Amino acid sequence: MPLTLYNSLTRRESPFEPLEPGKVRMYCCGVTVYDYCHVGHARAYIVWDMVRRYLMWRGYDVRYVQNFTDIDDKILDRARETNSTMEAVAERFIDEYFVDMDKLNILRADEYPRATHTIDGIKRLIHELENKGYAYASGGDVYYKVRQFADYGKLSGRKLEEMQAGASGRLETAEIEAQKKQDSSDFALWKSAKQGEPAWDSSWGKGRPGWHIECSAMVRDCLGETIDIHCGGSDLTFPHHENEIAQSEAATGKSLANYWMHNAFVTVNGKKMSKSLHNFITIRDLLDGNWSGDLESNPPAAQGGHGGTAPTQGGSQNAKAVEPMAVRLFVLMAQYRSQIDFTEEAIANARNGWNTINEGLLFGLRYGSQLSWDVEKTGQDSKAVQEFQSAMDNDFNTPGAVTVLFELAKELGKEGNVLVHQGKTETSPELLQQKWLTLVNLTGVLGLEVQPEGDSNDAVDGLSDGEIEVMIQQRKDARKAKNFAEGDRIRNELKDKGITLIDQKDGTTIWHRG
Repeated sequence: MPLTLYNSLTRRESPFEPLEPGKVRMYCCGVTVYDYCHVGHARAYIVWDMVRRYLMWRGYDVRYVQNFTDIDDKILDRARETNSTMEAVAERFIDEYFVDMDKLNILRADEYPRATHTIDGIKRLIHELENKGYAYASGGDVYYKVRQFADYGKLSGRKLEEMQAGASGRLETAEIEAQKKQDSSDFALWKSAKQGEPAWDSSWGKGRPGWHIECSAMVRDCLGETIDIHCGGSDLTFPHHENEIAQSEAATGKSLANYWMHNAFVTVNGKKMSKSLHNFITIRDLLDGNWSGDLESNPPAAQGGHGGTAPTQGGSQNAKAVEPMAVRLFVLMAQYRSQIDFTEEAIANARNGWNTINEGLLFGLRYGSQLSWDVEKTGQDSKAVQEFQSAMDNDFNTPGAVTVLFELAKELGKEGNVLVHQGKTETSPELLQQKWLTLVNLTGVLGLEVQPEGDSNDAVDGLSDGEIEVMIQQRKDARKAKNFAEGDRIRNELKDKGITLIDQKDGTTIWHRG
C-alpha cells in the first residue's frame, strides 16, 4: 500500500512521490522567538516530528529544515518592554524553545536557518522579483505586485477581491502603507529602517525584510527551488504560505513545494486559546504543573516569562505536572488535520493512555530476564506492524496507529499481572518477546519513549498502573453483574489510595492520581 497524504494545494489525498527516489526535502515554518511556546506549538512540532520519523521508518532519507524568525515587530516590542535588544530576546527564546522541544522528544532539525542570517539571500530574491516586474520600490520600502501573479490564492482558495489589505506583515500601520502601495493587496518584501531598530544596507536604503520573503529565501538557500513537503499550522495558509508561493514561483518559474501540509488548531475547553481569555497555556507550565485544573481561571502568562497559578483559598488546586509523553500522546490521539480540544478530560485520557503504553514498554525490562529471553532475537508481530503501517500510510492516521499500540500494551500489561500474581504465564516467552519488540519499535516511530520506573509511574500505596486498570475492570464486571455494592467498594478502595475514577457517558472510565 502506498503512502498517501492530503495536499492542501490540491485539496485531496494522493500517493506520495518524492522528487528524488528515496529522498525527502521538508521545510517547516518555525516560531517567532519572542516568548515561550504554548500547547499549539507543541501540537505543530510533535506532528511534523511524527511525519519526519515515519518517513525515515519507511526508508526515506529525510532532510528536515525549520527556521527561526528572529527579526519581527513582536521581538522588537519585547526588547523595548524588557530594556533589552532584539538579538538578546531572540537568543533567549531560541534556547527556551530547545528546552521545551527536547522534553517533548522532538528530533533536532538538520538545519535551523535564521532570518537575520539570510539577509543576502533575501535581498537577492527581492532583486530578482524586481527585475521580473513582480516588485517595486516605494519610499524606501519594496512591495510585491500581487495582481501580477496570476495564481495568487491557489493555496488558500481565496479570491483577490475577498482578501484584506495589509497582508504584508504583522502590526503594520495600514495608513502609512496605503500611501506607498500601488494596490491595497500588495505586501512588503523590504521595510525601510525605523529609528532605533536594527537595519541592513541595501540598494533601496537601510531596512529589514518582510516576514514572508524570509521563508522563501531560507527554503531556496537550504533545500533548493522546489521541495517535497512544506508544512506548518493551518493559520499560516494565508497570508504567509500564499505569499511564499507567489514570491518563490514568480522568481523561479517552478513549484515551491509539491505537497503542502497543515495541522489544525488546538482549542481550550472549546474556545480559541488566548491570553485575554486566561486559557493560554505554555508548554513549560503544562510540564511543570503550573497551570490550574480549572482551565478558565488560568492567569495570562507574565510578560517575558511563563504564567503559573498558586492554590488560592476557595479556588481549584494546581493540576499535576503532565508527563511529556502524555502530551505527545494527547496530540497523536487525533489526526493532524482535525481540531483538538484541550480539556482536563482529554489530558486525563492521554495520561492514562500513556500509563498503559509505558507499562507495556516496561514489560521487557521487568520480566525479560525471568522469561529467559534471547537478546539476539529481533522478530516482530507482522500483523501489528502491518496494521500500524496501514493506518500511518493513510495520511498519517495516528489514532489508528495508537490503537495498535494500545492493543499490544494491554496484552503485555495483562501478562505482567499474571507473572506478578502467579509467578509464571501460559503464553510462550517467544511470543511475548515478539510483541514487546514490536511495541518498542512502533512507539519509537511516534517518538514515544519509555519512562523508567520511579519517574512518573510510581505506584500509589503499592498499586501499579496495571493493577489499577485491573481493579477498574473488576469494578466494571461487578456493575455489569448488578453487584453495585462491590463496584462501590472498589471505587472507595481506589479513592482511599489517592486514585479518582471518572465514569464517561460512553461507558469507559478514566482515572487520575491525587
